[in-house]
Amino acid sequence: MRLFFICLICGLVLLIAGPGFAEDVDHGGDIHFKQPVVGVLFSHTLHVEELGLECDSCHGGLFEYEAGAAEAKDDFTMKGLAEGNYCGACHDGSTVFSSETRCADCHEGVKGYKRALGLVNAPEPGRK
Repeated sequence: MRLFFICLICGLVLLIAGPGFAEDVDHGGDIHFKQPVVGVLFSHTLHVEELGLECDSCHGGLFEYEAGAAEAKDDFTMKGLAEGNYCGACHDGSTVFSSETRCADCHEGVKGYKRALGLVNAPEPGRK
């Protein structure tokens, strides 16, 4: 009986304190593709946390888990995306917007850069 109460107390402690010990899941952070698709910002936070995609929605098929692996592929180009590879598998104009439209949503340094970075309410440089 004494062992039962010890186990019960330990279980309750773990049940109550457990979530406090849980670590935040790292979804990979932002990725800045520099070649051959230049200046593209990919936000894991947007795709995983805000849109609710699972890791295996992209990884294990469209993308490898290893950083930089896509950039090393010959077909990781805008043409490849338009053919339905990588981002183009979803960004096809039917599932979500096409990789051939709304360039500023992904590419930095063009009109819409702040929106692509999630800085929608940030003032433009030189403006208040």
